[in-house]
Amino acid sequence: MEAHRKHSLTSEIRLYMFQAGEDDPKKSTGRKLARHNLVIEYRKLSRLPKGSIFLNPFSEDILWRGDRRIAVMRGISAVDSSWNRGERGYFDIKDMESRRLPILLAANPINYGRPYRLSTAEAFAGALYILGFKEQAERIMAKFRWGKQFFILNKEPLEAYAGAESPEKVLEEERDFF
Repeated sequence: MEAHRKHSLTSEIRLYMFQAGEDDPKKSTGRKLARHNLVIEYRKLSRLPKGSIFLNPFSEDILWRGDRRIAVMRGISAVDSSWNRGERGYFDIKDMESRRLPILLAANPINYGRPYRLSTAEAFAGALYILGFKEQAERIMAKFRWGKQFFILNKEPLEAYAGAESPEKVLEEERDFF
């Protein structure tokens, strides 16, 4: 996939990832996505594309369907780091559209059922689903034997978040579910 190709509103979203190298390589969902050419992997945080939506758990701005145009034009970026060793400093990046995902439950075997503990693959899939790219989200999660469980656990919240007409409505839905 050419990294900077122009996209129409119906094509797949480009996904970018900074690989912090903190996880066990055999358990890293981000590395698996990179091996399957589903994400573009960078070893330097500064290489993530400027202007892309940056999935940041510390952001004050929540992801909502109105961010779709940014994702189409610039892609979505994430950090693949360990929850045990991940640093807030990874998320102090300028020149990006920083967004946090609304609360979703992890389906990965390490953090099953826990909010705020999504794997990199789950974060990308949740963002894609909310932005209206459900098929791409499903293709990502199909690489994991527990992938379908992510959508089962989060079916109602994902549908509500995807249908919310404003960031404020996403926050209302989040409060209703969690």
